[in-house]
Amino acid sequence: MSLLKEELERNLNKPEVDKASLRKVAWVRKDLLGLQELSREELELILSTAESFKEVISREIKKVPTLRGKTVVNLFYEPSTRTRTSFEVAAKRLSADVINISTDSSSVRKGETLIDTGKNIEALKVDIIVVRHNYSGAAAMLARNVHASVINAGDGWHEHPTQALLDIFTLKEKLGRIEGLNVSIVGDIAHSRVARSNIWGLTKLGAHVTVCAPPLLIPVSIEEMGVKVTSDVEAALKEADAVNVLRMQFERDTENAFPRQLEYFKNFGITVDRLKHAKKNILVMHPGPINRGIEISSEVADGPNSVILEQVTNGIAVRMAVLFLVAQAHDQLRSKARTRGAKKI
Repeated sequence: MSLLKEELERNLNKPEVDKASLRKVAWVRKDLLGLQELSREELELILSTAESFKEVISREIKKVPTLRGKTVVNLFYEPSTRTRTSFEVAAKRLSADVINISTDSSSVRKGETLIDTGKNIEALKVDIIVVRHNYSGAAAMLARNVHASVINAGDGWHEHPTQALLDIFTLKEKLGRIEGLNVSIVGDIAHSRVARSNIWGLTKLGAHVTVCAPPLLIPVSIEEMGVKVTSDVEAALKEADAVNVLRMQFERDTENAFPRQLEYFKNFGITVDRLKHAKKNILVMHPGPINRGIEISSEVADGPNSVILEQVTNGIAVRMAVLFLVAQAHDQLRSKARTRGAKKI
């Protein structure tokens, strides 16, 4: 790991990084379950580590031996293209072995619980389980019941930490900082784990966050998370340095209460005309998948302000950083446990 350490040291020497604070903080968590529980220093450590891996994936030979001999399992209870593939690519770039489990073709269909599935996977001597689940808190429950590291790839409406981290990484890469930025999040706030993780991460790093949606799609008391709230999309865009456009999750509309698609696009869709009210260089982001003509127009999604595909690329570096950090912490915990056991003998 000496090469990686050299790269981390180079990033520590960049002027925008608080070198003293990053050297003081050590990643000691075997799991990444959400951004709510992380300190500002831990968030900055992940971002700094991701900078090193961004350089790695930009090389002609994009692979490093950092996790050689480790096994990563992607356990997804919900459909995914970007997140699952990004974790797979990230793990393989680190030389880990990767197993993908789709619950559609697993023993889950026979009634096996998440904990039993996790314990059986762990019995195969895997090191890291990346889990996506439709219930909030599922990743934390799994982490409490297995010794392997657990990374939350999205749990219900709760959090999607690596998506928020890659969004924040992209903002910092493009704008040079997070402190003091005005970031608006527009769309289905109520059902969005991406929004929640972004709010936790951005506010801890000093950004000013505004959420914008129809009143029905704004959670009660969300102001307590430190954000401004509006249902006026032009107002949300006016002073924003970046806008993160969320997918309208019509599949969750069990009571047929959501605005109709064309009505939503008319009132809240991000279009070229609406961007005329914003800063000229506003960044347009989207976690995907994009619903063109519903939450965003094709002209904007494919336009000069869009960094949507750069987010996808940065997701690899961020997830490499997370895999590296939790694996390192897990190894240290295991080493300490062995030492304690030897002393008892």
